[in-house]
Amino acid sequence: MSASCYHCGSPVPAGAPWTITLEGEPQPLCCPGCEAVAHAIVGSGLAHYYRYRTELAPRPEESRARAQTWQAFDHPELQARFVHAADNGASATLAIENITCAACAWLIEHHLNALEGITESAVNLSEHRLRVSWDPSILAPSNIFAELAAIGYQALPFEPDQAHQREKREDRLRVRRLIVAAVGMMQVVMFSIPLYIAGPDELGAGFSALFHWLSLALTTPVVLFSAWPFFRQAAHALAHRRLNMDVPVALAIGAAYLASAYAVVAGRGDVYFDSIAMFTFFLLVSRHLEARTRRRGGNALGSHLPASALRLDADGIERVVPASLLEPGDRLLVQPGTTVPADAVIEQGESSLDESMLTGEFLPVTRRVGERVIGGSQNMENALVVRVTHAGKQATIAHILDLTDRAFAHRPRLARLAEAMVQRFVLRLLLVTLAVATAWAFIDPSRAFWITLSVLVVTCPCALALAAPTALAAGHGALGRRGVLITRADAIEALAGVTRVVFDKTGTLTRGEMRLADTRPMGSMDAARARQIAAAIEAHSEHPIARAFGPFRRAGFKAQAVVREPGQGLHATLEGATWRLGRARFAAGHEIAPPGPGQWLLLSQEYTPRAWFRLEDTLRDDALEAVAALDALGVGVELLSGDEPETVKALAEALGIDTWQARATPEAKLARIQALQAEGERVLMVGDGINDVPVLAGADVALAVNGATDLAQTRADALLLSPRLVRVGEALETAGATRRVMRQNMAWSVAYNGLALPLAALGLVPPWLAALGMSLSSLVVVGNALRLGRRRRMAPPVSSLRQTVNA
Repeated sequence: MSASCYHCGSPVPAGAPWTITLEGEPQPLCCPGCEAVAHAIVGSGLAHYYRYRTELAPRPEESRARAQTWQAFDHPELQARFVHAADNGASATLAIENITCAACAWLIEHHLNALEGITESAVNLSEHRLRVSWDPSILAPSNIFAELAAIGYQALPFEPDQAHQREKREDRLRVRRLIVAAVGMMQVVMFSIPLYIAGPDELGAGFSALFHWLSLALTTPVVLFSAWPFFRQAAHALAHRRLNMDVPVALAIGAAYLASAYAVVAGRGDVYFDSIAMFTFFLLVSRHLEARTRRRGGNALGSHLPASALRLDADGIERVVPASLLEPGDRLLVQPGTTVPADAVIEQGESSLDESMLTGEFLPVTRRVGERVIGGSQNMENALVVRVTHAGKQATIAHILDLTDRAFAHRPRLARLAEAMVQRFVLRLLLVTLAVATAWAFIDPSRAFWITLSVLVVTCPCALALAAPTALAAGHGALGRRGVLITRADAIEALAGVTRVVFDKTGTLTRGEMRLADTRPMGSMDAARARQIAAAIEAHSEHPIARAFGPFRRAGFKAQAVVREPGQGLHATLEGATWRLGRARFAAGHEIAPPGPGQWLLLSQEYTPRAWFRLEDTLRDDALEAVAALDALGVGVELLSGDEPETVKALAEALGIDTWQARATPEAKLARIQALQAEGERVLMVGDGINDVPVLAGADVALAVNGATDLAQTRADALLLSPRLVRVGEALETAGATRRVMRQNMAWSVAYNGLALPLAALGLVPPWLAALGMSLSSLVVVGNALRLGRRRRMAPPVSSLRQTVNA
């Protein structure tokens, strides 16, 4: 039985020469990496680490201890991102990997503190972070990283996204305000209950005054700290001559607090500190829930990209470089458990990657040599060597974030309507409040102030203001988790009203992975030469058909003056002759019957037929489920394709689509969309390629599928990032639910205010009940929106379908 490594616990190979002597006894080690780390630990006088540790250390990589590996951190541009000036020199926060127990923290701190130039180091064990300060004139950052690597710990600059950090700070402050309001409310209510039950006369003047002063003391931090955002936002709105819901909130809280405080100091009048605390607490609860809904619905893709990457130099040495400095052509090493820092193509290795942050599909996908990996996806199994294709602003995530920003830059119609209603409602509320105050000043001056306050509180349009934003945030989040990215503001509302879905065929219902199944040369043409000529012509096309001819391209054999006729084919000049490739009528100048069923392309030279090519495509796995799901929703389905009637008819019958059209040019597709719209249909067009751009632009709402061309994506209202076509039906269902929730929230808000206003104006609603009613109305709105995040995905109505069709 082989011995175990004293440092990491791995089996020690037979005859291994690596050892470390501790307390006079040699201990076996498994590799040079463990030997280097163990000797570094013992040589630093830190052998007690092995006595204190509760878990074995991970096996180190020998290359980590090389000083040149960390020289990138001496780069001024990179230092500017993570090194900060301090009183005693420089400081930085580092993320430490391989920390397993408290002994690791002890080892790191003692090893670094013993170095000349280190002024302070402290490990946050729970967060696996190291805060270190040093003298830059004595020590360079690369030395710190190298020293950590020497004792077996890999470190990287801790650089979370600034927006994410700001959001966390705001969230913590929001929670603190909520806690202060909660504690204050509970204590003030405790002091108010005896006054409500027994009354001031039975309690006595002394106890009543004591309870009032205690309530004032407890309510003051609630008003000045917890409720401060309401005052700040109200002042900002008034400074810009606008009215928002914070204006009546600030007026209610401020007026009630000042009136109650005056009553305590003067010793006469009513106090409603409990109402103030309850009002503030419940309003903060609704705001907190709204913020959580927005955060869950917001796009956090930017935080998926790492701040640094392992770049491989020409000699194969790993160097840590900022991810922002990556360029196309760079070779990177992506270790298991790490995130791909940029879009790339695999050069070595095979592994499973988690792409759920983009596609919403939580099952990892296997990627092999030559396949594309997306920046932000997580490597699950094996190390990969990849070559960067797009980085920075050209990466997929950056493109998606741009589209998302475009979507949130404008408000959909219902949201704009709600915002306009809030502004008008606030103005009318203030006018009504003034009228109520004037009327009660004549009816009963002693009750005028508190009845006016009740009107101001109970009719605060908080629920109305939250109605649309919370539902939209939850809807965006629910769609994002299903791999559907909304890129235009009105897309959710448009999706909710769709009555007919029109599919393109190639690349949409099918995979778009065309392959050349048969070649039929004509006359003296050789089959191999026919394929080479077709490949040279198709080399200038982005259509999926062009990929079928890719394997037959010959270096140096290029076509000239290539022109694409949309929906027909291509013509080009090659070796002094004009060649045409596409439909038979286009290539030959007249109709010619193909040699058999399927999709056939004709190659002609000066209109003389030279060869037939038969192409095949594979149907998407869940195409049948997608069509069946749309039928179950009561949405009509139609197929428009530029392919031959036999092929389109076979596909339509296989999927159960009754309405289809073959040989449809882009103009014919657009005409069909316009005809459907003239009949009152709300049309969703689902496509993928350049040919679909006109019809995507003409549809009521356009959805570009996974793998669509960049031009199609920019014209689409939504992107299907998931490879599963069944998400189209789920998107319609979720969009419909989002619109219903927005309408429900707005209806509830209007109904509540319409009922509460007359009751409060008649003096039937005391301030504490007004605060409770307003808060509960806001919580109802937020809770209703949160239901969208708990909606289950549509169950597949039929089993999956796998088959190859002649496309």
